Amino acid sequence: MPDDDSLLASLRYLFADIIGDEDEGPPVLPEACPDHLGPAVTEAIHLLIAYQSTSYAQLYIDRLKRFVGRRGVDDALLADIARLMAERMAYEDAIRIAQLKLGEVNAAGGLAARSADDVKKLRLDELIDALPAVVADPILTVLDQFGWRRRRVSIRFSANNRFSVRRLRIEAGLKRWRLFSVRYAKERVWVERWLHMIDRSLTKQPAAASAVVQTATMIQGYGDPYRQGIADWHAIIDGLAKPTFDGVLALPDLAAAIAEARTAIMPDARQAALKRKIAEIRARVPAA
Repeated sequence: MPDDDSLLASLRYLFADIIGDEDEGPPVLPEACPDHLGPAVTEAIHLLIAYQSTSYAQLYIDRLKRFVGRRGVDDALLADIARLMAERMAYEDAIRIAQLKLGEVNAAGGLAARSADDVKKLRLDELIDALPAVVADPILTVLDQFGWRRRRVSIRFSANNRFSVRRLRIEAGLKRWRLFSVRYAKERVWVERWLHMIDRSLTKQPAAASAVVQTATMIQGYGDPYRQGIADWHAIIDGLAKPTFDGVLALPDLAAAIAEARTAIMPDARQAALKRKIAEIRARVPAA
């Protein structure tokens, strides 16, 4: 579950929305941030403010500061960290899909220019994960009893009439509860672990840092592809990167090993090909 700080932050966002108070001004760029990276980071700040809040964008800046000016982090690597972290922090859930659809209405200036409906196939557990844990956990327990956790449902996101637009606004407004959600807790843990692995790579095997950063591209979208990406990411990190950083596995070229493992990724929940490839890579090097 989210820690006390995130719960307090969520309450602050909620009551600020109710009483009309605004968050503080947008975060400022880190002082040592390269000039050419400024526009991209500024764009990420605006994205995350719209996605969640000013304080959420500040969390992004605080995370980015860990790598600004750090030895071994050149401009290209910092740019990749900044871009991929913003994409991951703005993860795609039902609330985000509603926000994007509502953005089409706002961009068109109303209902005059109608857009096509978006029908998304989401898993039931994915929808429930957007709820606070105190509500989600009992529902997930019931779904497990009926074997429905992975059942897919079609959700229509429409902006073609006033009722559907009002529904979009309600769904998008649920962002105020996002930091209480089961999904947010999981995403927060994942981002922090990804950043931690980058940090360890810079210390233990700097040449592999870029490959570790790029592993974020393994996780995209929603539904089964999203969960497959998460599982594959953990398999590679736990099977290759972490043992190397821990000194358990003497991989001389972690970047090449990660690239080789990624070529074995298949849309297979059992991860048979990926696990076999990781085992082959590990068998080629002696244990430390």
